[in-house]
Order: sequence, then C-alpha cells, then structure tokens
Amino acid sequence: MPVRGMNDIRPSVTSGRWLDMANRQLRRSWDDFQYFLAVARTGTLAAAATHLGTEHTTVARHVRTLEEQFSTTLFHRRNSGYVLTEAGQRLIVTAETIESAVISARSTVEGEGPISGTVRIGAPDAFGTVFLAPRLAELVRQHPQLEIEIQATARSFSLSKREADIAIALSVPEQMRLVTRRLTDYFLFVYASRTYLDKSEPIKSVADLRSHSLIGYVEELVFAPELNYLSVIADDAQARIRSTTTLGQIHATLGGAGLCILPGFIGPTYPSLVAVLPEQISLKRAFYMHIHEDHRNASQVQAVASFIASEVKRNSGLFHSH
Repeated sequence: MPVRGMNDIRPSVTSGRWLDMANRQLRRSWDDFQYFLAVARTGTLAAAATHLGTEHTTVARHVRTLEEQFSTTLFHRRNSGYVLTEAGQRLIVTAETIESAVISARSTVEGEGPISGTVRIGAPDAFGTVFLAPRLAELVRQHPQLEIEIQATARSFSLSKREADIAIALSVPEQMRLVTRRLTDYFLFVYASRTYLDKSEPIKSVADLRSHSLIGYVEELVFAPELNYLSVIADDAQARIRSTTTLGQIHATLGGAGLCILPGFIGPTYPSLVAVLPEQISLKRAFYMHIHEDHRNASQVQAVASFIASEVKRNSGLFHSH
C-alpha cells in the first residue's frame, strides 16, 4: 500500500471547522434557489417565509436577486399569489437538481456526526397522533440533537415539494424518485361508545346498523379512496355527522353521536369505545412509508424512518386487533 505524503492528507469530515466551511459554502450557493423554490411551491411570499422561518421581505429579496442574475421575470405577481412564468417553469427543473445535490452533499458532510436536525413527518392523523406521537419520547432520548415535526392531518403530502421528509400514506403513489416501504396492514371496525350502546336497541346483525346515526368523513374532502368505507354498512349509507379528521370522528363517537368506522389500533387509547359486530364487519388497509430519494441517505431521516418501522413491527398485534 503506497504511503501518502503530508500534502495528500485531507481534513477529517468530523472536523468542526471544515464542516462549518462546507456548510457556509453550500448556503451561499444555494440560498437564492431555495427561496425561489419555496415561493414556487407555496404560491405566496408569506407562506414561503413561514416555511423557511424568515421574513417575507427576505424571500422577496432573494427572488429579485435571482431574476436580476438571469435578466428575466420568474413569477407573475397576482393578487391571488405568485405564479411561475415560462422562464420560471424552466428554471425550476434546474433548481430542483441543485436542491438534490445540496441535500446529498449535506448528508455526506453531516453523516459522521451525531444525529441532528429537523425531520418532518406527514401522516394520517390517527397514525400520527394516536400511534406515533406518544412513542417519540424514546427517539429524542436516543438523539438529543434531533427535532421532530409531525403534520398529522387527513391529507396527502408531496415529497417532491418538500412538504415532508417522511410521508406515511395509505397507498403507493405514482410519483417518481420515491423509496417506499410497506409498514403494515391494519384493520378498521365499526365502533360506538358504551354509553351509546347502553341507550340503543341491541345490534345483532349488519342490517340493524342501518337504523343508527353514522359518523364519517366530509365526502368531498376525502383525500384518498381508501377512506370511502361507509358502503360496508349499506350502499346508500350517509354520515349525519362528518369531520375532515379521524380525531373529530373519534370524539363525536365518544360523545355518543352514533356509529363510526375507525382503525382498530385506537382501541387501547379509548377504552370506552366498543367494536360492534367485529366478526362480521372489518376492513383491511395498509400503511406505507415514503421517502424522497434525495433524503434516503440523510442520517437523521434514516434514524427516524428506522424508528417508525421498528415501532410498527414491535406493535404489530395492535394493528390487527380491535
């Protein structure tokens, strides 16, 4: 093996000074494109500023700098927001390529140090709030410099637009450049509160369910076809109380408003809910975890993704019970 001379020895990636220099250089070359992408993705200066944690005047300045650099207009300024011009639409491809390179470079220079940074998780509200959130204490104890943001809401998340670093979804998306893992199957059952059942006529068959008030989603706002499941009760079943979130439906059911189809893994959290006819009515769905290819090697994303997968596996029985 050849012996290297002193001039061949490079600074260790664990060197604090070298990391600082690398990060400053990345920041200088990337800033203008980062602000441009934020405006393109959110549609307004204010929303872009909130996303980046800065002031809207700062966002406007960086966009203006980029426009001056290329001697072209990148956005149509309208009362409703910012819309990309043709030049802006062409530039966004280059900007996203630079973004990918920056993310990859940061993963390289930061990979040797402790797990740190912020990881955003987008998830259906029941999974994000009821299952995942109570288990995050162990993750942050393991990695004291790690920060977690959970967007637990009934909507889909675009990883290409950086709305989240990790997305938990009900299906495999058609988007390209995603790394997908099937986390688990889970089951849903019809639930009612004990109080409601005590006051109601006994439910002995599926046909009996039709005479009861139902709780469900606001149909026109359902973000995934996997959430359309009232038809298991009756083809023409309609919810009298509707909510855009699972948590809203849970609390309406707890209040005795009627029957609701809910994930079985919520049972241990709300013991006053009772599964109705579980042997006759159950629906099977699946959770998938998606990560953009640009983030797959980022140490903090890997740590969080591994934690989620291990927690799901460790609690596998929870997703198949009621």
